[in-house]
Amino acid sequence: MRKFARIVSLLAATGVFAGVVGAQPTQLAMLDKLERGGWELTFRNDEGGRDRVCLATGRELIQLRHAGLKCKSTVVTDSPQEVTVQYSCPGNGYGRTNIRRESNQLVQIDAQGIENGLPFAFAAEARWAGSCRR
Repeated sequence: MRKFARIVSLLAATGVFAGVVGAQPTQLAMLDKLERGGWELTFRNDEGGRDRVCLATGRELIQLRHAGLKCKSTVVTDSPQEVTVQYSCPGNGYGRTNIRRESNQLVQIDAQGIENGLPFAFAAEARWAGSCRR
C-alpha cells in the first residue's frame, strides 16, 4: 500500500495527473470573472427602467427576480462568453436566465419565468458602475 501511495505521489509531483485534475473547469466560471461591486441594470422594455445591484460573485445576475431565494438550478449553457441557467424556487416560481458577456464590466441579460404567480420577461444590459453603495 505504501508503494502505491509513493507512486501516486510521484506521478502527481511530475504532473501526470495535472491534465485530469486541471481539465475540470469551474461551473459558471464566466460569472466568477465579472467585476465585483455595483452594477447598473438598464432594462430594454417599454418602461426602460434602471436598477442597481451589488455583485459579490456575479452569480446574483441569474436570479434577479428571485433574489435571495434558495432555488434549485440546472445549467443549460456554460461557456466563457455565455451562460444559461434554469431554476425553480418551490412555492415562489421559476426562471430561465441567459447572460452573455461582452467584457468583465458589461453583460447582456435575457430572463423569463414566473414570479408570485405572474409571468415576467425582460432584457437588460448590466454595466459595472464602481463600488457598491451603502
